[in-house]
Amino acid sequence: MARRTLPGILLSGALALASVTVMNPTSAHAAPPGTKDVTAVLFEWNFASVAKECTTALGPAGYGYVQVSPPAEHIQGGQWWTSYQPVSYRIAGRLGDRTAFRNMVNTCHAAGVKVVADAVVNHMSAGSGTGTGGSSYAKYHYPGLYSAPDFDDCTSQIADYQDRYNVQHCELVGLADLDTGESYVRGAIAGYLDDLLSLGVDGFRIDAAKHIPAADLADIKSRLTNPSAYWKQEVIHGAGEAVQPAEYTGTGDVQEFRYAFDLKRVFTNENLAYLKNYGAGWGYLSSGVAGVFVDNHDTERNGSTLSYKDSAAYTLANVFMLAWPYGAPDVNSGYEWSNTDAGPPNGGQVSACWQDGWKCQHAWPEIKSMVAFRNAVRGQSVTGWWDNGGDAIAFGRGTKGYVAINHESGALSRTYQTSLPAGTYCDVQGDRTVTVNSSGQFTASLGAHTALALYAGKTTC
Repeated sequence: MARRTLPGILLSGALALASVTVMNPTSAHAAPPGTKDVTAVLFEWNFASVAKECTTALGPAGYGYVQVSPPAEHIQGGQWWTSYQPVSYRIAGRLGDRTAFRNMVNTCHAAGVKVVADAVVNHMSAGSGTGTGGSSYAKYHYPGLYSAPDFDDCTSQIADYQDRYNVQHCELVGLADLDTGESYVRGAIAGYLDDLLSLGVDGFRIDAAKHIPAADLADIKSRLTNPSAYWKQEVIHGAGEAVQPAEYTGTGDVQEFRYAFDLKRVFTNENLAYLKNYGAGWGYLSSGVAGVFVDNHDTERNGSTLSYKDSAAYTLANVFMLAWPYGAPDVNSGYEWSNTDAGPPNGGQVSACWQDGWKCQHAWPEIKSMVAFRNAVRGQSVTGWWDNGGDAIAFGRGTKGYVAINHESGALSRTYQTSLPAGTYCDVQGDRTVTVNSSGQFTASLGAHTALALYAGKTTC
């Protein structure tokens, strides 16, 4: 969820862009298990629409995972952030009921796509009323689930990110903060996650993980029927803050926000040439435990990262992320907004991409084509880096692929040296064929703000 005010003004908090060196984790969960590590984050899509998209688009494109928005019953309201104020652990949110959720998981699995559920377990709601599934609730009172003793003693809002206790025991923008140090609370959270596992879910994105002590999350995960389920934690880096992302790598992946923050700066104000050692070389988490993204539902709204509104810079940043061997990538796919609080069009029903405001970034040809590229070059290191000192770069992925990105204001024509075997390849960015000679060279022209991508096995367009 990140930091929010109610009714929905995003707080900048300490979204500092400075990077620091962190120690390599001694206990690490591998990036998403399997041969396909790209996740399409279908933000606020209802479950029926997700199921359809798994079959028609995600599976055929090679996405390994789909991440769905929080399924638990939540407060009523049209704003997107109501999904992040649960009132029970019943699957009864605006996006669909238990049957729709189960059908979605089964359909996605049949399409070869695994399912990650966004799990809100740090807190419950603010206020009182009746939830989306009909449950009555009041802050600190959730009948049959939690009562006042199950919440932290600190009932003031988090105000000091340099104070660990304040961050992890006080209330995130007034939301009832669960006492995850309690065995009962840990068991209740594990029970909710186990219920999702019983419906076939393959893993979780743990919302607001920074506000839960790492030891508490480790205990909760240990209670699961499948403690090795994929686990991705939202821990926003802030320079000098008391709680740091590296603390959480013992239980799973951690979302590396610095990656997204810095991509915006590089693609808008600096030179792409700087990306030559992007990732751990910039002081980020080690690649095997980093979840990366160009933007997510919070950052596209608070302006800390690029978003669909940034046109070619956004598209090219996604191309780079999917081509570059660092972390496990999330492709954010949401909807147009002018009001940052606006909920999903049609209550989350997607009749068709690029209609009714649905942006469907996961299906943009430039982005979708790079998912297959990433799968094809898996395990290959970066070779033959080239840059012009400015905003034109190119690099290979061993003998399996090659990418060039021209973010300059004019066209770029040159001969590239690759490690690819001789042959004809399809440039999946430009829908054209490129011939690599016996020396591994090819000549091509790239228009301003466009890219080129070749990979083994893709010989025709």
